[in-house]
Amino acid sequence: MQLGPYVLPNHLFVAPMAGVTDRPFRQLCRSFGAGYAVSEMVTSRRDLWHTLKTSRRANHDGEPGPIAVQIAGTDAAMMAEAAAYNIDHGAQIIDINMGCPAKKVCNKWAGSALMQDEALALQIIEAVVAACEPRGVPVTLKMRTGWCQAQKNAVTLARAAEAAGVRMVTVHGRTREQGYKGAAEYQTIAAVKAALHIPVVANGDIDSPAKALQVLAATGADALMVGRAAQGRPWIFREIAHYLATGELLAPPLVAEVRRALLAHLDDHYGLYGEFTGVRSARKHIGWYVRDLPGGDVFRAQMLTLESSQAQQRAVADYFDELGTASDRLPERRGAAAGEPALLEDEA
Repeated sequence: MQLGPYVLPNHLFVAPMAGVTDRPFRQLCRSFGAGYAVSEMVTSRRDLWHTLKTSRRANHDGEPGPIAVQIAGTDAAMMAEAAAYNIDHGAQIIDINMGCPAKKVCNKWAGSALMQDEALALQIIEAVVAACEPRGVPVTLKMRTGWCQAQKNAVTLARAAEAAGVRMVTVHGRTREQGYKGAAEYQTIAAVKAALHIPVVANGDIDSPAKALQVLAATGADALMVGRAAQGRPWIFREIAHYLATGELLAPPLVAEVRRALLAHLDDHYGLYGEFTGVRSARKHIGWYVRDLPGGDVFRAQMLTLESSQAQQRAVADYFDELGTASDRLPERRGAAAGEPALLEDEA
């Protein structure tokens, strides 16, 4: 799949999720077969670019390209400036966020709230493309089907974005009003795909290989973006790839492989966040890994009592050692990820 000057290795993408899709998580998903990963959203507010939180979100040290950074904001000039700033700091693709449903984002008229104001949305798109195009940086757009059931304008906005120079559009199959409730619908994504000449990516409720095939058939999309289902299950990308290629389900990963992957993920996580913050922010990732596994609830509660990275890693190693031997496979678990993704927090 071609995206500007870049050829992506496959059509399975990791969704940008604030508080989740940091550099360690992106690299983890890529190691399990994701062909493309977009960063957590980075604010367009210049006064927050040098905060610790934003600097971590913009950290791409050792990350393979192409490096895609998602930016969020409501002012066209500020968004263009944010695009240029992130390019200067390593971004090779800029993604515009018009899909986040979080109240703290939408209350500021950013994220999916921009779909209510098509004129402003187009101003932002045009300004960002103007900032990126001379530097050879493709611009992509992530959006929802619309603000609410009565106001589904994804096709209109996607057409305008393509005309303005956007190179790829991702559509989450829900309105902002839905948040993450109910089931995603794919008719709107199919309509966007039929209306555009640029690649269209389908997103929403893709939680199993069978569902991936279903969504591809229903939408005709060029690629799939997986979000919540990859939390604690990053190998879903290779499972989907195998199923799409062969029609056969891949066996669950070996317990020993999951143990190695989680411990390596934790090492990288602590390296980015440091001891204090790393231990606390790693708890959600550990919880996702053991969700629905034998003794997982008890183990998740135990994690809340551990205050050091060494204790956390030792507990994880012991848990998986008790779960099975090196030749054992992970027990079958539900396909869908429970709960909502972490949402954008106030940058400070």
